[in-house]
Amino acid sequence: MTDPKAMIQTMIALASASLGLVAALAWNEAIKATLALLGMGDNLAGLYSYAIVATVLAVVVLTILGRIAARIGGDAAFQREAEG
Repeated sequence: MTDPKAMIQTMIALASASLGLVAALAWNEAIKATLALLGMGDNLAGLYSYAIVATVLAVVVLTILGRIAARIGGDAAFQREAEG
């Protein structure tokens, strides 16, 4: 029989990932619209600038979350996946 605690943790993880994807898609559209207003929306330089900024932001956020997880005694999810 499935452990109820494990099932709830899995549901929380899936809901978090789903909501994160929705938020990321919303930010994607907002940033694309901003680049279009700045006149960089369709050209290659604008797309690469956007990709670089998004990558740097993701690395910074994941680093901060990893440090917070370490501080509270847990492991960051991306470390567990890489070790698995």
